[in-house]
Amino acid sequence: MIKRPSYLEELKKYINVPVVKILTGVRRCGKSTILSMFKEELINNSIDSEHVIEINFASEKYSAFDSKLMYELLKNKIVDDKKYYLLLDEVQEIENWERVINSLLEENNSDIYITGSNSKLMSSEISTYLTGRYVSIPVYTLSYKEIYNSSNNLFDKKSLLDRYIRLGGFPIVTALKLNEDTAYQIIDGIYNSVVNEDIRKRHKINDEELFSRVVKFIVENVGKTFSANSICNYLKSEKRNIRVETIYNYLEWLEKSFIVYRCPRYDLQGKEILKTQEKFYLSDQSLKYSLLGFDPKSIASMLENIVYLELKRRGYNVYVGKIQTQEIDFVAIKREEKIYVQVCRQMPETSDREISNLLKIRDSYPKYVVTLDEYSTGNYEGIQIVTLTDFLLNK
Repeated sequence: MIKRPSYLEELKKYINVPVVKILTGVRRCGKSTILSMFKEELINNSIDSEHVIEINFASEKYSAFDSKLMYELLKNKIVDDKKYYLLLDEVQEIENWERVINSLLEENNSDIYITGSNSKLMSSEISTYLTGRYVSIPVYTLSYKEIYNSSNNLFDKKSLLDRYIRLGGFPIVTALKLNEDTAYQIIDGIYNSVVNEDIRKRHKINDEELFSRVVKFIVENVGKTFSANSICNYLKSEKRNIRVETIYNYLEWLEKSFIVYRCPRYDLQGKEILKTQEKFYLSDQSLKYSLLGFDPKSIASMLENIVYLELKRRGYNVYVGKIQTQEIDFVAIKREEKIYVQVCRQMPETSDREISNLLKIRDSYPKYVVTLDEYSTGNYEGIQIVTLTDFLLNK
């Protein structure tokens, strides 16, 4: 079991705080494991194990449950007036689960932690029943640092990074130390379960081939700005007709199922978020290779994907920066903190763009170029040039 201390520390901040703690993220990113680790943490901190209740509602034994049975099940486990800690996995499997959670919260002797893998968990019903009474904690696939700290020195940093770039951070792939072919089969299975269960069936998509073509376009264009109109025009060039509204729906459903993350553009001069030409990044870089096969030419965009996810893990709101007609790969903002990040594979080929765009920014916030090039690191006019490995391992 790979330790995930950052999530445990985040959960510990909310122990006995009267809000529902909701862990969200793509299927198989490790939410259930984090709940189990948190259960151990509670028991190790002198909480009676009888008062820590862990239930996975994705289990077949709960397949016929409705909200009434869910409520009765939990109430029957609460047998005294002491505080109970409810760790409830995949609650979205139960219709109207949010009413049960709200009732338990009102009764005031439960500290509630729940997980889920799709938009049912962040629907309007939650806003209705739990307004101001829940906190969302996003869970991502394993970071390079988490994998490195659990590797027991079986790989050197470079070999481990090469593996991470290609195979990503789904915990099952890392824990079992799978070879590439087997890893991609499992990752493909994770992707298909999300698409079939959370998108196609739920939203009754009839033209599955067209939906798959839209997904392929998004995956092929990770790290590039595009719009729903540009997807429409591309498909029309292939003699496929699709409405812009349908594209918007597909993008929203993929985002709410945590297959992709939307990265809006931010105008550094006007200090406003732009609503056109966004970028999308995958919830794990391995999804691209499992769907399209490994292509060395795509590594540059996957490096961007890795850096984007790392910034999100560290709690930043992340944007694509626009300064005049140039682009900054990432502007990352967290309260009063801000950093600028450019990403490139090798400095000699792209240094002019990476450096010159950052030099146009006149404020004093930290500026970084993150690269695979180990021989070009250092400080250039206040810009820190760092290797991807150092960026991922250091604060």
